[in-house]
Amino acid sequence: MFAKSIRKDHYGYYFIAPFFILFAIFGLYPILYSLYISFTNFDGITTPDFVGMGNYIAVLQDPLFYKTLFNTLFIWGVSVVPQLTVSLVLAFILNDKLLKGRDFFRAVYFFPNIVTAASLGLLVSLIFDWQSGGLNHFLVQVGLIDDPINWKNDPWFMRLIVSSILFFQYFGYSMVIYLAGLQGIDPALQEAAQMDGAKKKHIFIHIIVPMLRPIILFQMITSIIGGIQIFDQPFTLTNGTGGPDRAAMTSIMYLYNVAFQSTRFGYGAAIAFCLFIIIILLSVVSFMMTKRKSRA
Repeated sequence: MFAKSIRKDHYGYYFIAPFFILFAIFGLYPILYSLYISFTNFDGITTPDFVGMGNYIAVLQDPLFYKTLFNTLFIWGVSVVPQLTVSLVLAFILNDKLLKGRDFFRAVYFFPNIVTAASLGLLVSLIFDWQSGGLNHFLVQVGLIDDPINWKNDPWFMRLIVSSILFFQYFGYSMVIYLAGLQGIDPALQEAAQMDGAKKKHIFIHIIVPMLRPIILFQMITSIIGGIQIFDQPFTLTNGTGGPDRAAMTSIMYLYNVAFQSTRFGYGAAIAFCLFIIIILLSVVSFMMTKRKSRA
């Protein structure tokens, strides 16, 4: 009865049309055009030369693509696991109404998220500089090392530095998402568990984590999407070179170098769509794993 009382008029389409027009021009058209470009050899000036699946076959046979993909997944994995774990524990602690100064700590932990990625990359680059960096200066002063260490010359250490930047920047954001999820859990459940003698860690493991499973899934999928697109931090930290032995060159940095420095736009577009497929596969795997655990 209520639906019949709603006036259905075509004038409403005029109000929503600007969004769809702008999306079609600046969102949908670039995506479809880049898909077309991925099947061509295009340098940005001459007419695109159609090569079919040639670019995709070349990407699948490109060892540098696999290396940058490994770098990306390693950096993402090392940063996201502690990030989601620490932020979940912090959210549980800071959700306690009896905790003094919890609003202050919430703001402090979220603060790194408002600092730009380029600024953090530049700051960390200065700290780990082997000649003038603050870390080497501190270690020499306290007598732990005799000579400065060239931290950024070690491939594995470079990956760990980038991972630590991502952890530092985003764990506050993840904590806020968990806090929002905790607001939806009935406090009576925790109070009943406490009356039955359950300790905090038991409440956290057996009540909080299972009930936050949809939030955890959301965090996993968004972290996958963001993790595959890592660019600013390693680019700033290594001045766009990718560091020693290209250890910190991520897939998006490789795409940027191929498309905008080597002007191989067709190959770059093929890399982009390969990464898009990888993101979908990882998201599906995360969804299936979470769904299986919820059934268990």
